Amino acid sequence: QVQLVESGGGLVQAGGSLTLSCAASERTSDYYRMGWFRQAPGKEREFVGTVTWPNNNKDYADSVKGRFTVSRDNAKNTAYLQMNSLKPEDTAVYYCAVDRGFGRPSNPSDYDYWGQGTQVTVSS
Repeated sequence: QVQLVESGGGLVQAGGSLTLSCAASERTSDYYRMGWFRQAPGKEREFVGTVTWPNNNKDYADSVKGRFTVSRDNAKNTAYLQMNSLKPEDTAVYYCAVDRGFGRPSNPSDYDYWGQGTQVTVSS
């Protein structure tokens, strides 16, 4: 079972940037899709973005399009989430996940393994 460890979260002012990393314990090239989700207090886990391998297709939630960028480096077994122009409503715990198959990009239930999450707090 792959282990996923997120890092890079923290406190940032509105308008700032953060880059999250998701390090996997085994080859990420074995996983078709690597995705990012987030969960704010009292809310359901929501889709943020995803990237596939090998065709590098990317999908984003409308709320983050143009501000966030997902990427993956299979040589380092790591996925990234570059977050720019952060807003207070982006405050949440951010999770990465992997899907070995061809599930729906935005459906958490279609992902096989999850990390423990990293907190991102955006102050106004």
